[in-house]
Amino acid sequence: MLKSIHHAAIICSDYPRAKDFYVNILGLKIRAENYRAARDSWKLDLQLPDGGQVELFSFPDAPPRPSYPEAQGLRHLAFCVDSVEAAKAQLEARGVEVEPVRVDEYTGKRFTFFCDPDGLPLELYES
Repeated sequence: MLKSIHHAAIICSDYPRAKDFYVNILGLKIRAENYRAARDSWKLDLQLPDGGQVELFSFPDAPPRPSYPEAQGLRHLAFCVDSVEAAKAQLEARGVEVEPVRVDEYTGKRFTFFCDPDGLPLELYES
């Protein structure tokens, strides 16, 4: 029945800062950007190279994430990369703090974590 993940939706606290992070730091392409006046909310649709999408929302007075990263619900969002080391170096060159690279004990694949401007844990996972 299910074929793939179409998109992940993220609510941010500072729309211009989050938009800059996802577009200029992570390099996601903008598909659509809409301001919804009735909700005083922005909705930014971002495209990944494989067709997957990230939806970035802003809402006035959205509560902060309750804990890192062990709150119930979405634990983290993982992005597939060709080289974790190369992607880590690119992020660090752009001022993003990235954890040391680790190896998945079950798959042998390399991975690391970093955070978006609101502290949402993001993962780089080597393909």
